Amino acid sequence: MNWEPHAAKLADRVTHRSSRWRRLVAGTPRHIFIPQWWEAGSGRWVLCEPLNEQVWFAAAYDDRSLITRVGDLHADRAKPDDNPIGRPTSSATLPSLVVQMFQHARIDDGDELLDVGTGSGYGTALAASRLGGGAVTSVDVDPYLVEAARERLALIGLEPAVHTVDATGPLPARAGQFDRIVATVAVRTVPESWLTALCVGGRLVTTIAGTSLIVTAEKGEDGSARGRVEWSRAGFMHARHGDDYAPGASSLLAAAHDMEGEDITISPYPVVDVANAWDLDSMLAITTPGIEHAYQDPDGRRIAVMAHPDGSWARASSDGDGPTLVHQGGPSRLWDCLDEIRSYWLQHGELPVRGARVLIRPDGETRLARGRWRASL
Repeated sequence: MNWEPHAAKLADRVTHRSSRWRRLVAGTPRHIFIPQWWEAGSGRWVLCEPLNEQVWFAAAYDDRSLITRVGDLHADRAKPDDNPIGRPTSSATLPSLVVQMFQHARIDDGDELLDVGTGSGYGTALAASRLGGGAVTSVDVDPYLVEAARERLALIGLEPAVHTVDATGPLPARAGQFDRIVATVAVRTVPESWLTALCVGGRLVTTIAGTSLIVTAEKGEDGSARGRVEWSRAGFMHARHGDDYAPGASSLLAAAHDMEGEDITISPYPVVDVANAWDLDSMLAITTPGIEHAYQDPDGRRIAVMAHPDGSWARASSDGDGPTLVHQGGPSRLWDCLDEIRSYWLQHGELPVRGARVLIRPDGETRLARGRWRASL
């Protein structure tokens, strides 16, 4: 199979010609790590089994994420007539984002790396090609993913240490073992075990769950890590603790399309598709984490719905440029929280979270600050 020209074109797309990662992307057979995947279609998940190299390589060497697990069903283990329901629980991350996270880590020759979130194993392969298998440890909560990645890495001559472990708990590592930690799963707060495993002067790169915020921080002598929220964006699945995610607020989100609000008001702002307004969504997730969103605009009528696991919900709707009618219920007023953020944005000209300073305490408590704005996770 002549995959090399496809990998070379991918490297051209996702790296600069002087990048150290360019040769590694061009030399890594991504298709081996993605034999099958899921595609969303007509309200259900459909299994993609490439029947020829043209279809397989076109997907595998495109710069996009491919969903490899939905709910508890791996694409590798699925049958053509399987149509799982639920949220994606694992994917092969788009290569440009994998490279970006490694670039944020500022990896040097001789570094020892902890790769959190093995997934398909493709990112692990790039790291092991860069540093050598003996310098890379990769962890994932999913036993099948770990075993499949280990086998596929061996096929291309790479043997990093790959372990099945919930990365938010104890790690198979010595204190101060790693020079770099890069997570391609999102966490609300940095697990204490990560800072323990990171050496003094070591650099951590992760994302805050529910946001597009990339955090980079370096560990100091006091055991804390200090850094910043980067200006670039990334979105990853939340770190799982078991076979699937908790149910969340999906049923309430569906019901809220037709519920009568306890409070009915007019918002001064237009209806917005929050989930696709990345900065707005990230700021809301910092102040009011756990909200799920839905949005539709049939025939020029815009409808945005929000729901939270605590039972709070909101629905905002407008006809064209007409007023925004807001229905809200439950213990919190979710649309009011959103409008407070939009008011701050208009008053200050920007939202403070991107570019904020970050302090991560040894116990994982994370504090953000920019100007007079403060938040504690």
